[in-house]
Amino acid sequence: MVSQEQRRRQLAREKFLRQQQRRTAARRKARMRNAVIASVLGVVVIGSVALYATEPFQDDGKENASAEVTPSATPTSKAPDPCDKPAKGEVKSQTWKKEPAMTIDKSAKYTMTLDTTCGEIDIALDAEAAPHTVNSFNFLAGKGYFDHTRCHRLTPDGIYVLQCGDPTGQGTGGPGYTIPDENLKDESLKGGVYPAGTVAMANTGQKNSGGSQFFLVYQDSKLSPAYTPFGKVSEEGMKVLKKIAAAGATAPDPTTGNTAPNATVVIDKATVTRS
Repeated sequence: MVSQEQRRRQLAREKFLRQQQRRTAARRKARMRNAVIASVLGVVVIGSVALYATEPFQDDGKENASAEVTPSATPTSKAPDPCDKPAKGEVKSQTWKKEPAMTIDKSAKYTMTLDTTCGEIDIALDAEAAPHTVNSFNFLAGKGYFDHTRCHRLTPDGIYVLQCGDPTGQGTGGPGYTIPDENLKDESLKGGVYPAGTVAMANTGQKNSGGSQFFLVYQDSKLSPAYTPFGKVSEEGMKVLKKIAAAGATAPDPTTGNTAPNATVVIDKATVTRS
């Protein structure tokens, strides 16, 4: 027969065991919770790095320093593609060792026309304020450099731009040479805002690193004045940009961080003409 003292000791032992089991379970849950938190923090850190590396208008490429630096944006809901199929033809993979010689007349008026799958976008170029940039675009367009290239980035949140000019379509391409920054104190860039309709150069985040990539602002966007403004989109061209923006953007690419337009935006032909 179990004595009262033995029964008391047995109950105390069972209570102790239950406490130990609860403590062990609590420690296990804590470890699991900490592992989850660490995993989430790791994702946040990785996401932050990707955001920094792919800001709007810096070029991600090493071969040519001309791309983009825009913050990655939250993708919008996908709308039907408002654009036509691209014209037949292939992108020309051309590079040059140095900036082309100056051939434009700085006092003349030039227009760049982008004949895209989504409509025609006319851009009045400012040769006087950005002669190196306009001269480079005149040269590249004359070589068919932009023909059949896809506009690879659309940022629909915070910064509102469509980025084009990369033959690779990945944000890593360029003409092999770089051009100097110009017109960074333009009066239109008041309050750190690039107004809707502005066309400006992308770059690597370093000075004088523009190449061939450029962006078209379809809504006022707050940006540091580090991207050469060299043109203005026409009223009809803005309608095309708005149509492209309305179709939204994809989720960020896991490799580049780019949010591409849902619309099939391809430059079938780019031309620069003197008025």
